[in-house]
Amino acid sequence: MMPNPWFTTSHFVMLGLLLAFAIAHSGGAALRPWAEKYIGPRLYRILFALISLPLAVILITYFFNHRYDGWQLWQVQGIPGVKAVVWILSAISFLFLYPATFNLLEIAAIQKPQVHLFETGIMRITRHPQMVGQVIWCVAHSLWLGTTFTIVTSIGLVLHHLFGVWHGDRRLSNRYGEAFAAVKQRTSIIPFQAIIDGRQSFQWHEFLRPAYLGVAIFIALLWSSHPLLIVATSRILW
Repeated sequence: MMPNPWFTTSHFVMLGLLLAFAIAHSGGAALRPWAEKYIGPRLYRILFALISLPLAVILITYFFNHRYDGWQLWQVQGIPGVKAVVWILSAISFLFLYPATFNLLEIAAIQKPQVHLFETGIMRITRHPQMVGQVIWCVAHSLWLGTTFTIVTSIGLVLHHLFGVWHGDRRLSNRYGEAFAAVKQRTSIIPFQAIIDGRQSFQWHEFLRPAYLGVAIFIALLWSSHPLLIVATSRILW
Protein backbone atom coordinates (compact mmCIF):
# COMPACT_ATOMS: atom_id res chain seq x y z
CA MET A 1 0.00 0.00 0.00
CA MET A 2 1.36 3.41 -0.97
CA PRO A 3 1.69 5.93 1.89
CA ASN A 4 -0.78 8.78 1.96
CA PRO A 5 0.50 11.80 0.02
CA TRP A 6 0.93 15.13 1.79
CA PHE A 7 -1.36 16.95 -0.59
CA THR A 8 -4.77 15.74 0.53
CA THR A 9 -7.83 17.94 0.44
CA SER A 10 -8.71 16.91 4.00
CA HIS A 11 -5.99 19.23 5.36
CA PHE A 12 -7.65 22.24 3.75
CA VAL A 13 -11.17 21.08 4.56
CA MET A 14 -10.18 20.88 8.22
CA LEU A 15 -8.70 24.37 8.12
CA GLY A 16 -11.95 25.61 6.59
CA LEU A 17 -14.00 23.88 9.28
CA LEU A 18 -11.78 25.33 12.00
CA LEU A 19 -12.15 28.81 10.52
CA ALA A 20 -15.94 28.44 10.36
CA PHE A 21 -16.04 27.27 14.00
CA ALA A 22 -13.75 30.11 15.11
CA ILE A 23 -15.90 32.72 13.37
CA ALA A 24 -19.11 31.27 14.82
CA HIS A 25 -17.71 30.80 18.33
CA SER A 26 -15.67 33.99 18.74
CA GLY A 27 -18.10 36.03 16.64
CA GLY A 28 -20.99 34.81 18.73
CA ALA A 29 -19.13 35.73 21.91
CA ALA A 30 -18.42 39.21 20.54
CA LEU A 31 -22.09 39.70 19.71
CA ARG A 32 -23.25 38.54 23.14
CA PRO A 33 -23.80 41.99 24.76
CA TRP A 34 -25.77 43.23 21.74
CA ALA A 35 -27.75 39.99 21.34
CA GLU A 36 -28.66 39.70 25.02
CA LYS A 37 -29.92 43.29 24.92
CA TYR A 38 -32.50 42.41 22.26
CA ILE A 39 -33.34 38.72 22.74
CA GLY A 40 -32.28 38.07 26.33
CA PRO A 41 -29.52 35.87 27.81
CA ARG A 42 -31.41 32.57 27.67
CA LEU A 43 -32.42 32.76 24.00
CA TYR A 44 -28.94 33.97 23.10
CA ARG A 45 -27.36 30.97 24.87
CA ILE A 46 -29.72 28.56 23.11
CA LEU A 47 -28.98 30.05 19.67
CA PHE A 48 -25.25 30.08 20.42
CA ALA A 49 -25.37 26.39 21.36
CA LEU A 50 -27.46 25.49 18.30
CA ILE A 51 -24.72 26.97 16.11
CA SER A 52 -21.59 25.94 18.04
CA LEU A 53 -22.45 22.36 19.03
CA PRO A 54 -23.23 21.02 15.51
CA LEU A 55 -20.03 22.62 14.20
CA ALA A 56 -18.08 20.99 17.05
CA VAL A 57 -19.60 17.58 16.25
CA ILE A 58 -18.68 17.99 12.58
CA LEU A 59 -15.10 18.93 13.55
CA ILE A 60 -14.68 15.95 15.86
CA THR A 61 -16.17 13.52 13.34
CA TYR A 62 -14.02 14.81 10.50
CA PHE A 63 -10.90 14.68 12.67
CA PHE A 64 -11.53 11.06 13.66
CA ASN A 65 -12.15 10.02 10.08
CA HIS A 66 -9.04 11.73 8.64
CA ARG A 67 -6.57 11.63 11.52
CA TYR A 68 -4.12 9.44 9.56
CA ASP A 69 -4.21 11.53 6.38
CA GLY A 70 -0.99 12.98 4.97
CA TRP A 71 2.56 12.08 5.90
CA GLN A 72 3.35 9.93 8.91
CA LEU A 73 6.02 12.12 10.49
CA TRP A 74 6.71 9.78 13.42
CA GLN A 75 5.33 6.55 14.85
CA VAL A 76 5.56 6.04 18.61
CA GLN A 77 2.40 4.05 19.29
CA GLY A 78 4.37 0.84 19.85
CA ILE A 79 6.77 2.37 22.38
CA PRO A 80 6.00 1.27 25.97
CA GLY A 81 4.61 4.04 28.14
CA VAL A 82 3.62 6.40 25.33
CA LYS A 83 -0.05 5.44 25.47
CA ALA A 84 -0.16 6.08 29.21
CA VAL A 85 1.49 9.49 28.75
CA VAL A 86 -1.02 10.42 26.04
CA TRP A 87 -3.98 9.44 28.21
CA ILE A 88 -2.61 11.28 31.26
CA LEU A 89 -2.04 14.43 29.20
CA SER A 90 -5.52 14.09 27.68
CA ALA A 91 -7.10 13.73 31.14
CA ILE A 92 -5.24 16.84 32.38
CA SER A 93 -6.35 18.74 29.29
CA PHE A 94 -10.01 18.11 30.07
CA LEU A 95 -9.57 19.46 33.61
CA PHE A 96 -8.49 22.73 31.99
CA LEU A 97 -10.85 22.64 29.00
CA TYR A 98 -14.11 22.56 30.89
CA PRO A 99 -14.13 25.12 33.73
CA ALA A 100 -17.58 26.14 32.47
CA THR A 101 -18.98 22.94 34.03
CA PHE A 102 -19.19 25.02 37.22
CA ASN A 103 -22.31 26.58 35.74
CA LEU A 104 -24.14 23.71 34.07
CA LEU A 105 -27.54 25.24 34.75
CA GLU A 106 -26.44 28.43 32.99
CA ILE A 107 -25.02 26.46 30.05
CA ALA A 108 -28.40 24.79 29.64
CA ALA A 109 -30.08 28.20 30.04
CA ILE A 110 -32.09 26.87 33.00
CA GLN A 111 -30.59 29.64 35.09
CA LYS A 112 -29.99 33.05 33.57
CA PRO A 113 -26.60 32.88 31.77
CA GLN A 114 -24.14 35.46 33.04
CA VAL A 115 -20.59 36.60 32.35
CA HIS A 116 -18.55 35.77 35.46
CA LEU A 117 -15.30 37.23 36.69
CA PHE A 118 -13.70 34.13 38.21
CA GLU A 119 -10.52 34.18 40.27
CA THR A 120 -10.74 30.87 42.11
CA GLY A 121 -9.93 27.23 41.46
CA ILE A 122 -8.22 26.63 38.18
CA MET A 123 -8.23 30.36 37.42
CA ARG A 124 -5.53 30.71 40.05
CA ILE A 125 -3.33 28.49 37.89
CA THR A 126 -4.12 30.23 34.59
CA ARG A 127 -6.57 32.91 33.56
CA HIS A 128 -7.24 31.04 30.31
CA PRO A 129 -7.62 27.36 31.19
CA GLN A 130 -9.35 26.46 27.92
CA MET A 131 -6.33 27.63 25.93
CA VAL A 132 -3.96 25.66 28.16
CA GLY A 133 -6.16 22.58 27.97
CA GLN A 134 -6.34 22.80 24.18
CA VAL A 135 -2.55 23.06 23.89
CA ILE A 136 -2.11 19.99 26.12
CA TRP A 137 -4.72 18.05 24.11
CA CYS A 138 -3.01 18.96 20.84
CA VAL A 139 0.41 17.94 22.15
CA ALA A 140 -0.95 14.58 23.33
CA HIS A 141 -2.78 13.74 20.10
CA SER A 142 0.00 15.01 17.84
CA LEU A 143 2.44 12.80 19.74
CA TRP A 144 0.18 9.76 19.40
CA LEU A 145 -0.87 10.15 15.76
CA GLY A 146 2.18 11.85 14.24
CA THR A 147 0.51 12.83 10.95
CA THR A 148 0.57 16.07 9.04
CA PHE A 149 -3.24 16.20 9.25
CA THR A 150 -3.05 16.12 13.05
CA ILE A 151 -0.35 18.80 13.07
CA VAL A 152 -2.42 21.07 10.81
CA THR A 153 -5.48 20.51 13.02
CA SER A 154 -3.49 21.23 16.17
CA ILE A 155 -2.00 24.42 14.76
CA GLY A 156 -5.47 25.65 13.79
CA LEU A 157 -6.92 24.84 17.22
CA VAL A 158 -4.08 26.49 19.11
CA LEU A 159 -4.21 29.62 16.95
CA HIS A 160 -7.94 29.91 17.60
CA HIS A 161 -7.44 29.62 21.35
CA LEU A 162 -4.56 32.10 21.35
CA PHE A 163 -6.88 34.54 19.62
CA GLY A 164 -9.42 33.67 22.31
CA VAL A 165 -6.95 34.79 24.97
CA TRP A 166 -6.82 38.28 23.50
CA HIS A 167 -10.50 38.34 22.63
CA GLY A 168 -11.62 37.10 26.04
CA ASP A 169 -9.50 39.60 27.94
CA ARG A 170 -10.76 42.39 25.72
CA ARG A 171 -14.41 41.51 26.31
CA LEU A 172 -13.95 41.22 30.08
CA SER A 173 -12.06 44.51 30.13
CA ASN A 174 -14.88 46.23 28.25
CA ARG A 175 -17.45 44.77 30.61
CA TYR A 176 -15.74 45.08 34.01
CA GLY A 177 -13.10 47.78 33.51
CA GLU A 178 -10.94 48.29 36.61
CA ALA A 179 -12.32 45.18 38.32
CA PHE A 180 -10.96 43.00 35.52
CA ALA A 181 -7.69 44.95 35.47
CA ALA A 182 -7.22 43.97 39.11
CA VAL A 183 -7.98 40.31 38.37
CA LYS A 184 -5.64 40.42 35.40
CA GLN A 185 -2.85 41.73 37.61
CA ARG A 186 -3.37 38.91 40.13
CA THR A 187 -3.54 36.11 37.55
CA SER A 188 -1.46 34.88 34.63
CA ILE A 189 -1.89 33.32 31.21
CA ILE A 190 1.12 31.03 31.62
CA PRO A 191 0.18 28.25 34.09
CA PHE A 192 1.43 28.75 37.67
CA GLN A 193 3.31 31.97 36.79
CA ALA A 194 1.20 34.15 39.10
CA ILE A 195 1.58 31.60 41.91
CA ILE A 196 5.37 31.46 41.45
CA ASP A 197 5.51 35.27 41.34
CA GLY A 198 3.57 35.49 44.60
CA ARG A 199 0.65 37.34 43.02
CA GLN A 200 -1.64 34.36 43.59
CA SER A 201 -1.89 31.43 46.01
CA PHE A 202 -2.97 27.85 45.39
CA GLN A 203 -6.07 26.84 47.33
CA TRP A 204 -6.49 23.09 46.94
CA HIS A 205 -9.87 23.00 48.72
CA GLU A 206 -11.38 25.04 45.86
CA PHE A 207 -11.01 21.96 43.66
CA LEU A 208 -13.29 19.92 45.94
CA ARG A 209 -16.34 20.72 43.85
CA PRO A 210 -18.91 18.48 42.11
CA ALA A 211 -17.84 19.98 38.79
CA TYR A 212 -14.39 18.38 39.00
CA LEU A 213 -15.97 15.04 39.93
CA GLY A 214 -18.18 15.41 36.87
CA VAL A 215 -15.14 16.03 34.66
CA ALA A 216 -13.39 12.97 36.18
CA ILE A 217 -16.44 10.81 35.42
CA PHE A 218 -16.54 12.23 31.89
CA ILE A 219 -12.87 11.32 31.39
CA ALA A 220 -13.50 7.76 32.61
CA LEU A 221 -16.50 7.39 30.28
CA LEU A 222 -14.52 8.81 27.37
CA TRP A 223 -11.68 6.38 28.06
CA SER A 224 -14.02 3.37 28.00
CA SER A 225 -16.10 4.55 25.02
CA HIS A 226 -13.26 5.90 22.87
CA PRO A 227 -13.08 2.81 20.59
CA LEU A 228 -16.85 2.85 20.11
CA LEU A 229 -16.73 6.57 19.30
CA ILE A 230 -14.14 5.97 16.59
CA VAL A 231 -16.22 3.15 15.08
CA ALA A 232 -19.38 5.29 15.18
CA THR A 233 -17.76 8.26 13.45
CA SER A 234 -16.17 6.01 10.81
CA ARG A 235 -19.66 5.09 9.60
CA ILE A 236 -20.27 8.73 8.69
CA LEU A 237 -18.73 9.25 5.27
CA TRP A 238 -17.20 12.70 5.80
